[in-house]
Amino acid sequence: MKVIAMQPNLAEQVHEAIVTEIAEGKLKPGARVIQEQIAQELGVSRQPVQQALLLLRKQGVLRDAPGRGLIVAPLDPDYVRNMYDIRAVLEGLAFRRAAERNPGRAAASGPALIQAGRKAEASGSVAALIDADLRFHGFVYELSENPLIAPTMQAQWTYTQRVMGAVLVRDAKPRDIWDQHQALLRAVVAGEGGAAEALARQHITEAASLMIDALQAEAAAARESEERG
Repeated sequence: MKVIAMQPNLAEQVHEAIVTEIAEGKLKPGARVIQEQIAQELGVSRQPVQQALLLLRKQGVLRDAPGRGLIVAPLDPDYVRNMYDIRAVLEGLAFRRAAERNPGRAAASGPALIQAGRKAEASGSVAALIDADLRFHGFVYELSENPLIAPTMQAQWTYTQRVMGAVLVRDAKPRDIWDQHQALLRAVVAGEGGAAEALARQHITEAASLMIDALQAEAAAARESEERG
């Protein structure tokens, strides 16, 4: 972890730093999360770390450890499936409204986000890939001009980052994700609300299937290893 510069939203920065460590596989499920150690590594006081850990516990990323303290919670494929069912509906709405309300803004600013995403994909950086994905979808939420979409999705993004990171770390190829984003952007720029919504739902559903398959495969491998042991 890199030392964080002191800024007003310090707890948010600590939260993001911890999520990144988990998404990149540096903190694995079952790993104990030690408040004092994180504070020392990030160069911050214990208070923002405590705030971040409490929020991560509330979001289901961390859970109580046996005895005391916190550990990284295992990923739950059923929870992931349910979360992506909801996300598919919200993403579909966001892309439809973006196409109906702001095709011009999409044409002006969208290509740079696609380019950044392809650059992140070429870099092979899990953190960069996740950040580029979040930025693209966040841009569409803004274009939708529905003020409820972004905060509703925000509640799920932390767990989504975990799932994306877990799959990418396992070398699951992100396939044609940025080709899909390009197609989504084209539909928005063209003002084709129905097509944009359909593509968005398909995009999220396919991503969910990829991630759930990867999680289930790992769980099966772990069970087989335990049986052999």
